[in-house]
Amino acid sequence: MSNSVPRPIRYVVFHRPGPKWKYGIDFREQDGVSEHVQHYLKLHQQGKLELGGPFLLQDTGGMMITTKNVSREEIEAFAAADPAVQSGLLTYEVRPWMTAMEPETRSS
Repeated sequence: MSNSVPRPIRYVVFHRPGPKWKYGIDFREQDGVSEHVQHYLKLHQQGKLELGGPFLLQDTGGMMITTKNVSREEIEAFAAADPAVQSGLLTYEVRPWMTAMEPETRSS
């Protein structure tokens, strides 16, 4: 008999260059990146975004990791409403992620 504890599921949003992306141009100089950052900053300020940022390889995109209390439906709608996605600068994909190795919360 297994005594396994259910593992938390989070959602990861992967961003990749879209049709409006200018290859060879630093991501900070892309038209619409500032609006993209401001969009995800709102989620972070609400306590629903754990981590986020660009990959350090040029023209590869980046990712965002939600907190445990965000549903797939909520993050899908949020990612689709991203101004950089709507303008075609970025595309996105949402994947579920099981956090198998996570610090345990201990009560005192």
